[in-house]
Amino acid sequence: MQARIARLNRLANHIPGDLVALGLRVFPAMVFWQSGRTKVEGLSIKDSTWFLFEQEFALPLIPPEWAAVLATLAEHLLPALMILGLMTRLSALGLLGMTAVIQVFVYPGAWVTHGLWAAALLALVARGPGRWSLDHVLGLDRPNDRGR
Repeated sequence: MQARIARLNRLANHIPGDLVALGLRVFPAMVFWQSGRTKVEGLSIKDSTWFLFEQEFALPLIPPEWAAVLATLAEHLLPALMILGLMTRLSALGLLGMTAVIQVFVYPGAWVTHGLWAAALLALVARGPGRWSLDHVLGLDRPNDRGR
């Protein structure tokens, strides 16, 4: 049994880290992108979005009007940057911050979902976007010697 597990682990070592990094970038980004798309109609923020930020998403430290605009912009810009792999670590850090705000102030019972988002985003912050990214192509984020 131990030999089989060791063989499986050796096979898993052949999964390209750049493929893993691409998945870590794309899938959390799509969650936020899709959320952002529900907040707008064309280039305008929907009335329902204003209502949600005034009533359901009321944050203690920021006016609801600011929160609606900032969240809507962030949910469009940061995922697009992450998918492209441009300013990936900063974008992931921004979405990680949004995840923390959502967890603490909006949906505290959804910690399992938010934990999954946070784990993927934290991996990007710590390890970077991989070679299949504009960050790499532009020389903004190169793999280091940590075994990538």
